[in-house]
Amino acid sequence: MTHVKICGITSFEDGLCAASAGADFLGFIFFKKSPRYIAPEAAGEITSRLTENPTEAKTRPASGAEAGQTPRFIGVFVNESLEVVEKTIRRANLDFAQLHGEETPAMLEALSGRGFKALRPTSAAEAEIEAEWYAGLGPSSGPQLLVDAFDPKEYGGTGKRADWKAAAGLGRIYPRLVLAGGLNPNNVVAAVKAVRPWAVDVSSGVEFEPGRKDPDKVREFIFSAKGRGRLARELNAE
Repeated sequence: MTHVKICGITSFEDGLCAASAGADFLGFIFFKKSPRYIAPEAAGEITSRLTENPTEAKTRPASGAEAGQTPRFIGVFVNESLEVVEKTIRRANLDFAQLHGEETPAMLEALSGRGFKALRPTSAAEAEIEAEWYAGLGPSSGPQLLVDAFDPKEYGGTGKRADWKAAAGLGRIYPRLVLAGGLNPNNVVAAVKAVRPWAVDVSSGVEFEPGRKDPDKVREFIFSAKGRGRLARELNAE
């Protein structure tokens, strides 16, 4: 079953909604230029509350392989120093760091299995080359690589769709691939069928506005990605 990451969490209420609906991962953005930026201390308060209130924060029993578990927490970083990333991991109680800028393989090595790379390739060939550099340095029990849409000015959250064909090619080689970029409740079923990713990642596609999630969209996205939503049922019935 496909894992789901709800990214751009800025409040406890949004984190709790995503967790109770069955999200496997919650993402917190520590890039100050992002409209979804959250300070490490504020993220730490959210993760602590979710961890300390397991009855509220656990996923629903029918949500999948990780049912009944509190989601794991991922911090999104863009060209930060290793010192800042490691300090934020501690302050915000994170499980993994997602490196979304121009970070080198050496930085992933230094994170010792706590980090993985987000790729924003301009072509399938570029995606293959970058995947070879970074895939083997990801966590052994978490995301291996993330594929997002390319944008010359933004590092994510643009609503642009990633190259599904290139992502599908990588997914056949790297089993824990995360697909991001332009996903929403209406296209996630098609994305899962086309790419067969280990996980899907959404931020802007389930929002009222940047940093404020729409509970109905969050639930429909998670249910659809895991094969239990309305669109998934309709497609499976065809």
